[in-house]
Amino acid sequence: MTVTGHQPVRIAVLGCASIARRRMLPAFDASRHTRVTCVAARDGRRAEECAAQYGCRAADDYAKPLADTDVDAVYIPLPAALHATWVEKALLAGKHVLAEKPLTLDRRRTAELAALARDRRLALMENIMFVHHPQHERVKRLLAEGVIGELRTFHASFTVPRMADGDIRFDPALGGGALTDTGVYPVRAALHFLGNGLEVIGSSLTRGAGFDVDTGGAALLRSPGGGTAQLTFGLDHGYRSGYELGGSEGRVVLDHAFTPPAGHRPVIRVENRDGATEVVSAPADQVARTVAAFAAAVRAAAPLGEASLEQARLLDEIRRKAGGNAP
Repeated sequence: MTVTGHQPVRIAVLGCASIARRRMLPAFDASRHTRVTCVAARDGRRAEECAAQYGCRAADDYAKPLADTDVDAVYIPLPAALHATWVEKALLAGKHVLAEKPLTLDRRRTAELAALARDRRLALMENIMFVHHPQHERVKRLLAEGVIGELRTFHASFTVPRMADGDIRFDPALGGGALTDTGVYPVRAALHFLGNGLEVIGSSLTRGAGFDVDTGGAALLRSPGGGTAQLTFGLDHGYRSGYELGGSEGRVVLDHAFTPPAGHRPVIRVENRDGATEVVSAPADQVARTVAAFAAAVRAAAPLGEASLEQARLLDEIRRKAGGNAP
């Protein structure tokens, strides 16, 4: 479906997940680039309650908005195991798609959906919001300025405390587990700074007592240029969200890297031969910036980014190297 000029992208939300209610729906509603036209849920009452907050209609079936002519695009915050099915249905219905990460649980399916979207001239975007925060581009500029010499190593961690029992991230049937949830962030960050072509040298996935999914893990990656990336992730840990880039002459460190609140002022620490300094940047709302980026992708019918395809490959490789089978 073509969206031209400055008209807002009309979006249907398939599911009332927490990320949709807390982050994306308010951002869609506040943006001049988008307008929410429908909220769908299997529970009709829940859909109505959610839709009423945004003055749009409700649907008791995810499929209903796909037939609506006033829907240009859909946002899919469903459990990871359902992404591929509903992304495909939406694309076949002629809708642009923004789907929560990971886009699918299988790099082959990710590639298939990317090809389907491209063939139908529809935008397909994976909702990884941190890449839209300008703090990471500021880090890249510092690296380009040579503040730490030649880049040698990258370390990234994203770990969170244990959620309540029954959380979907602990359900293997729904695609749960640390790798597919928190693991996506350091993997994507490694791609952001080291580029494509990363190779998984080794990995480990751990399962806490009483869990049916991996609750933590680590991976060692190598870039074509010889740099290394050490990544850690987990669902039963103290909170950690940051990365460090090590060079031949120093290091750059960023905390609050992946989920900073809109009012957070990023502080980038630089340590080199001249001493230690802090580069403080202006706050930015990465959720709002993601919404704007998706609207622009819809207008351009932009294909799935190469980073999402590389990310899917690396997640499969990390699982395989750890001794697990890719879905």
